[in-house]
Amino acid sequence: MLRITVSLFLLFITQLIFAQRFPTPFEKGRGVETATYEEAISFYERLAARYPERTRLFTYGTTDAGKPLHLFVVSGSGVFDPDKIREQKLPFMLINNGIHPGEPCGIDASMLMIRSLLASSKFNPVLENMVLGIIPIYNIGGALNRNSTSRTNQVGPNSYGFRGNARNYDLNRDFLKMDTENAKTFAQIFHKWLPDVFIDTHTTNGADYQYKMTIIPTRTEKIGPMTSKLMQEKLLPAMYVLEAGTLVGPYVNMVASTPDGGIAGFLDLPRYSSGYAGLFHTIGMISEAHMLKPFRTRVVATNTILTMMIEFVAGNRYELVKATESDRAASAKQEIFDIQWELAKDSNTLIPFNGYEASYDTSRLTGQLQLSYNRSKKYTKAIRYFNYYKTTKSIQKPKAYVIPQAYRAQIEKLALNGVEMDTVARDTLMTLEVYYLQDIHTYNRPYEGHYYHDSVSVRKEIQQIQVFAGDVMVYTDQWRNPFIIHALEPEASDSWFRWNAFDGVLMQKEYFSGYVFEPEAAQLIENNPELKKAFEEKKAADPAFAKSARAQLDFIYKRSEHYEKTHMRYPIFRL
Repeated sequence: MLRITVSLFLLFITQLIFAQRFPTPFEKGRGVETATYEEAISFYERLAARYPERTRLFTYGTTDAGKPLHLFVVSGSGVFDPDKIREQKLPFMLINNGIHPGEPCGIDASMLMIRSLLASSKFNPVLENMVLGIIPIYNIGGALNRNSTSRTNQVGPNSYGFRGNARNYDLNRDFLKMDTENAKTFAQIFHKWLPDVFIDTHTTNGADYQYKMTIIPTRTEKIGPMTSKLMQEKLLPAMYVLEAGTLVGPYVNMVASTPDGGIAGFLDLPRYSSGYAGLFHTIGMISEAHMLKPFRTRVVATNTILTMMIEFVAGNRYELVKATESDRAASAKQEIFDIQWELAKDSNTLIPFNGYEASYDTSRLTGQLQLSYNRSKKYTKAIRYFNYYKTTKSIQKPKAYVIPQAYRAQIEKLALNGVEMDTVARDTLMTLEVYYLQDIHTYNRPYEGHYYHDSVSVRKEIQQIQVFAGDVMVYTDQWRNPFIIHALEPEASDSWFRWNAFDGVLMQKEYFSGYVFEPEAAQLIENNPELKKAFEEKKAADPAFAKSARAQLDFIYKRSEHYEKTHMRYPIFRL
């Protein structure tokens, strides 16, 4: 007993001395300050200098703010080559902080956590069984745009960054569409290191409740069976029973005005970090510290979650690596891919929920009813949890996609995501499946720099397509198929088409003059009985059409040899 007491005392003294050498702004500010961008990078630079055998601070690419992204890597084995790390079957965990710099809990929690990890001999076995990477601050432009007022609904810290990046993009909507330099550089990091587990740290907005921390895991429908099983049976149960003062619950995505009406699992499409990670069979997690808890409490809760995940990764080393390797290999052979989902409102389970009683009182300001939560009236009761999304659209993968070289931006994004491509050597006439886009509904207000196509359907044709030397073939015998398909299939929920990458084909380029075309249109009708029948049926069924000479001529024109085949034809073809 004396020996244990002495050991604990020595450990405490060691960490106390280390904390004095490497104090964080959070500690110096007594739990109400968060690190600036410069302070965070300086902290990791000093740690890397102190522990050269076990740590490295790498820089990658650039961001919209003109600065590179930093990646701090901790390797107990002293190996910092990602290929060798994979050869040694060491799992890699990636922590992403400051994607929304007004939600800085992870920035400060990671600094405290990694300092303790390096100072404590307790964690030596952990470090020997995994490799850890930390992006100190992802949204550098937002971090540099510091203020004290933009997070209206949040308790502390005293000052913080801004949600939008240097171009005012929300980076947690940009992982698949990749408009920003941040997202392009992140893809380089992600695919160089290929994390087995990924966590993106946030602070939530929304309802009030007892939980200090809620979490959004990758949808199990969107990762492979082995990684899904490991997450469901080991990782999530360990999170939900965390003690040490951290009450953890599922993300409170309400289906009514308060949690009492039930909550729904979050559909993390590939625009979001965890949805993007899931495309590569990486277990993804978003931590959401609760906005109305004190900043100190939120940082401690985030620290607890990060430490727990590190211990999980190290403790399940072999099972985790086997799961990701197996699911990635299976992706190359998978034939059917789900690309759209909707919440199954008729399917729910009862879960215990720790909340506060809600009431509605008349507002003195507006005279209308206003929601409020009474923190003195805590409850734990069963609420409905809607956590099943049913697939509404699936597609069979083609043998390959053919991408004209004109779409260089999309080809570059595929390359950044590790997609293997072949370049066509000579001009070739190929028989390919083509899509014609129809029933498109588009947002009437800009969303993240785009007029997003909220829905689209396609019809298919087989055509002879002239493919040119320099065009690109993307074969679907590779494990990054989920990314390829979600990016290139226009009906996929977050496809590049939805984000306007191919809107040029939506505009007709050639037209007709009625007085010139009408004699030919009349001749076409007379010479084509099927066209004449369809024309007469349309006139009989549609009074507006029957009264419009232009509409009638357009009907015939679009069924003539003059009408351009490329209008509304999706420019990525399927072999």
